[in-house]
Amino acid sequence: MCVLSQHILHDDSETFHMKSPLRILHLEDNPLDAELVKAAMEEDGGVVCDILLVETREGFISAINDGGFDIIFADNSLPGYYGLSALSLAKERCPDVPFIFISGTMGEELAIESLKSGATDYVLKDRISRLVPSVLRALSEAAGHIERKKAVKELQESHAQLRSLAAHLQSVREEERTCIARNIHDDIGQSLTALKMDLSSMANRPPDSSLKEISEQLKADVDLINTTIQTVRRICAELRPALLDHLGIGAAIKWQTEEFQKRSKIECELTLYPDDISVDQKLATTLFRTFQESLANVLRHSEATKVKATLTERDDSIVLEISDNGIGITEEQLSKANSFGLLGMRELVHIWEGEVRITGSNSKGTTVTVIIPHDKENRSKEQISC
Repeated sequence: MCVLSQHILHDDSETFHMKSPLRILHLEDNPLDAELVKAAMEEDGGVVCDILLVETREGFISAINDGGFDIIFADNSLPGYYGLSALSLAKERCPDVPFIFISGTMGEELAIESLKSGATDYVLKDRISRLVPSVLRALSEAAGHIERKKAVKELQESHAQLRSLAAHLQSVREEERTCIARNIHDDIGQSLTALKMDLSSMANRPPDSSLKEISEQLKADVDLINTTIQTVRRICAELRPALLDHLGIGAAIKWQTEEFQKRSKIECELTLYPDDISVDQKLATTLFRTFQESLANVLRHSEATKVKATLTERDDSIVLEISDNGIGITEEQLSKANSFGLLGMRELVHIWEGEVRITGSNSKGTTVTVIIPHDKENRSKEQISC
């Protein structure tokens, strides 16, 4: 397989600079013509080259299989081997490597056919001064083609990740609905059923029933109602804490930190600067959900005993940082396609044109840093509203 090396850089004037010798495969059976080409490249064009000259079909095939060339030159017609056959093989084995015909004669029909077949250009030997400009243009186009292929691949991978994330979010949504339904049925439903039975029992009591018995039953029912109210509040808080809407992001994160510490027994230390950070409600939701996901990852994966969290409002940004003293996240874990928690955080923050930085080292814990620029806040609010 042939690989196109990165020998060319663009500067502001759109000129090209060779960083290292240009590796060229040259299919040519005439040594004098080969020397002419080398002189045109190095002496006239000032291009440092490493040219492998092959004269036969077998030599060309062997060189193509070895690969590593930046560009291929070929005479159009050699005894027993035609240039179009060499072009076909090159396009099959190393499609990104430019291919230029350098020929003594080439009719218009053959020239058109060669370009249609994938040749980058053709240069006549009696106009060899065209060779260097043709090479520079060919390498520039090839580099651009590689960048476009890379961009397309990254876009396809991004789309695949987003599709997977959408499917994952749908699955999570269904799990949450199932959990809510179970909580309502098991806790609230049972409490209401018990209350109904008690009220029906009292309604059917004979007129001479003891007031003491009725009073004790009512007291038990009041306790049951209080328990049911607490259950409703817990379910609502798990869905969206009222503190987030009424007291802001600082109070909500403080409440979540305390709840996490009680449930997980992991020591938590929270710093808010300033104490009364005020942000848009939608941005507050993004910060809170990101904080929740970070703590969930700590609980699932880190094996940590301590978490430090800070929420800081700077002149140019809002910064949320969560650090733990656990085993540390690895590069392999960061690059996993199914790391939906991390991907979800990045997508949430991306709406605000923010950044999520995740760093970790073995046995030294993981740090998640979320940065939301202030000057992007208004624009992102409009995007979310739409």
